[in-house]
Amino acid sequence: MASLKELKIRIGSVKSTQKITKAKQMVAAAKLRKAQAAAEAARPYSSRLEAVVASLASKIAGGSGEGASPLLAGTGKDDVHLLVVANSDRGLAGAFNANIVKAARAKADELIAQGKTVRFYLIGRKGRPVINRTFPGMIVAQFDTTGVKEPGFNQASEIAHELTDMYLNGKFDVAHLFYSQFKSALAQIPTEQQIIPVKIPADADRNAIGATVEYEPSEEAILDDLLPRNVTVQIFKALLENNASEQGASMTAMDNATRNAGDLINKLTIQYNRSRQAAITTELVEIISGAEAL
Repeated sequence: MASLKELKIRIGSVKSTQKITKAKQMVAAAKLRKAQAAAEAARPYSSRLEAVVASLASKIAGGSGEGASPLLAGTGKDDVHLLVVANSDRGLAGAFNANIVKAARAKADELIAQGKTVRFYLIGRKGRPVINRTFPGMIVAQFDTTGVKEPGFNQASEIAHELTDMYLNGKFDVAHLFYSQFKSALAQIPTEQQIIPVKIPADADRNAIGATVEYEPSEEAILDDLLPRNVTVQIFKALLENNASEQGASMTAMDNATRNAGDLINKLTIQYNRSRQAAITTELVEIISGAEAL
């Protein structure tokens, strides 16, 4: 059984931890409002751009005609898949990073079972240890975000250019992006999205605007300009969703940690009081026994 001194030290230690978790919860809550607003503002633009690209692509010889952009037509193969896994650089965010890595691992296992070659491109450093341990030698590149406080379009553009160069140089055939879609502070959904080549929905033509549209310059020229931009925008959206999800998960995790610390403090305080009461009772018994002996 712990002594009174040990219990007192432990209570003080847990109280210090509780102050830290409470402070981190308040910081995450303050950052969440801004991150959530940015993520929600990016959704309409990214989804509409994706719809426009899909609509244009469906009109150009089924999206795979002669002379079509490789970002649309693909390489003609489906052998090498690049999994782009977007994580954070910090922990203390519950299962936020683990859930994204879990989704990527499940996809990798599925592709490997089909006889495909799998490679990983990492954004952030939290997912690297698990992926490197589970799939040794399969990480081909990593984008360092340690000096980035908030995700910006410049970072998304750098990532998109690097992925596009790798694709055009024949390093992979298909790229899948994994990130966490923000729903609320309590719910973040691991999401997979194929970004290279562009995936054209079967109903892209039906979802197009009903009016007759004339394009200047040609549809092919506009599509060639939009395809690289679409990759950048989809990555930027994923980074914003990840940032909001991370802050929401961090706030929830720190709130739970603060509550758990409070419960532990109460239990330790009760144990301390009981031990102290038992020690006082023992001393009183010894004093009374000594007086009676005299």
